Amino acid sequence: MKKPPKIEILRHSLAHILAAAVYEMLPDAKFGIGPAVENGFYYDFDLPRTLIPEDLEILEEKMRKIIKANYKFEKANISVEEALKDFKKAKQPYKIELIKDIKKENPRAKTVTIYRTGKFVDLCSGPHIDSAGEINPKAMKLAKISGAYWKGDEKNKMLQRIYGVAFSNPKELRQYLAMISEAEKRDHRKLGKELDLFCFSDLVGPGLPLFTPKGTIIIDELQKHVESICRSYGFQKVSTPHLAKIDLFEKSGHKQKFGDELFNVESHHKQNYVLKPVQCPHQIQIYASRKRSYRDLPIRYMESNKQYRDEKPGEISGLNRVIAITVEDGHSFCRLGQVKDEMKNMVKIIRDFYKSLGLWGKHWVSLSVRDYSDFSKYIGEKKDWDKCEKMLKEISDEMNLKAIKREGEAALYGPKLDFMFRDTLGKEIQIPTVQLDFATPKRFNLNYINEKGKEENPIMVHRAILGSYERFLAILIEHFAGAFPLWLSPLQIEVIPVSEKYNTYGQKINSLLLASDIRSIIRESSESLGKRIRAAQNQKINYMLIVGEKEQKSRSIAVRDREKGNLGVMKIEKFLEKIKKELKDKK
Repeated sequence: MKKPPKIEILRHSLAHILAAAVYEMLPDAKFGIGPAVENGFYYDFDLPRTLIPEDLEILEEKMRKIIKANYKFEKANISVEEALKDFKKAKQPYKIELIKDIKKENPRAKTVTIYRTGKFVDLCSGPHIDSAGEINPKAMKLAKISGAYWKGDEKNKMLQRIYGVAFSNPKELRQYLAMISEAEKRDHRKLGKELDLFCFSDLVGPGLPLFTPKGTIIIDELQKHVESICRSYGFQKVSTPHLAKIDLFEKSGHKQKFGDELFNVESHHKQNYVLKPVQCPHQIQIYASRKRSYRDLPIRYMESNKQYRDEKPGEISGLNRVIAITVEDGHSFCRLGQVKDEMKNMVKIIRDFYKSLGLWGKHWVSLSVRDYSDFSKYIGEKKDWDKCEKMLKEISDEMNLKAIKREGEAALYGPKLDFMFRDTLGKEIQIPTVQLDFATPKRFNLNYINEKGKEENPIMVHRAILGSYERFLAILIEHFAGAFPLWLSPLQIEVIPVSEKYNTYGQKINSLLLASDIRSIIRESSESLGKRIRAAQNQKINYMLIVGEKEQKSRSIAVRDREKGNLGVMKIEKFLEKIKKELKDKK
């Protein structure tokens, strides 16, 4: 078994030190699990009282004392029977359950591993550092308290989870905390509320976002833009229903693989339906609705529509994890000789779209292939998978994508190119993807008539450019901190009259902007000019047009840029010309 990196061992050891500190503070605590995670560690506890934020400071101080005392991490292998007896005596039901799980998974197991840290003894396979003194106490911090179901199952008891962060040195910790602080300011849930982009309702249900007029504008603009690019590469828009008979997803393989995530719907007539978890099988039926010739191929469909996944309640989070997902999805049906060109065009679509958002180049590409040790996870034939993976490698080389091969990351039906970005917390997220699929057309018996008059299976290329609009909006809110580029802004310009005397002139300017299809409002108010400018600034409006006596006389406007401040006085015609160019260029 490969030994984990030193920082991971250190973080896992800190989870034990945290548990030892909790044991000292609350001796009746029942202990769950405490692994290392990205940037830190956590431990789950069943405690006699609810923790409060002030407890974190107390526990941190106890952890520092344990580190200073330089307790050893003493490893011992003991018999299963002895372990069960000891943890029963210590009144640790979760550890007893874990030991029984070990025995269930491996009936031949005779021993388990424990570690002692001071007075605290934990069931753990390790590895750990030799002693607590190896940790720099200034490079770790307890971060937050949250709830977590035992074993991640909502049917089990809710435990209290304490998260901590830890790094090799204090400088790395400071940098991480500064990044977290900035990310909190950019949190899409916070900004979404402040900027009135979306909301949730207890009556509608968790994971079902409601988009306000402003949020809907952003989604509509994204959809228009991505569809415009796709259309230039030959894609045609289709629309499919939100549900289908269960038979469709049994045939596609989604029922077998994602059965727990499906929403089953039964009609009064005892017909069994499923709210669609993906759009591919529906679009396949459009292809299958008539005979196809080799002259028709490639056929390219695109669609932005709702999909539904029965997510666990504890995993639903803002717009990042929702039940109703609006997915931008597309598929090409083509011949073998057309596959590489199709895939290259899809990569170009991704490039064009992400360039317009300033994100192209801030990514890397994963060549996501099958798990070679277990082909039962996938549908199709191994020889087809071999061809697909070879083609994707060639495309990566020819387009200089420098894709990194990652085993076990393929889709159900084929390998793919995943484009990986980082969010504001530095976490890697996969957004666009291009997937090659020989299996599904065969599974659905799709065909076309080739040059020799014989039936032949097409190859399917799946692609998603921005993925789900919900998650993509969350990413954009955090990336731009709510200050969207002009073409995406729900409110692009605000006209601000200096006083009520200039409201009529301001209304004329506003009408000119609206007539030019620019999203503009006029703020007529008795509040001070400075207060109105600050309000517009807080709403991240791109331009403020100040109008007073001088501007009215010269038929001009005083322009204030959200980022650059005062741009001076301009004729309205010149300003309109500038704005239209900026919108066209999508800067």
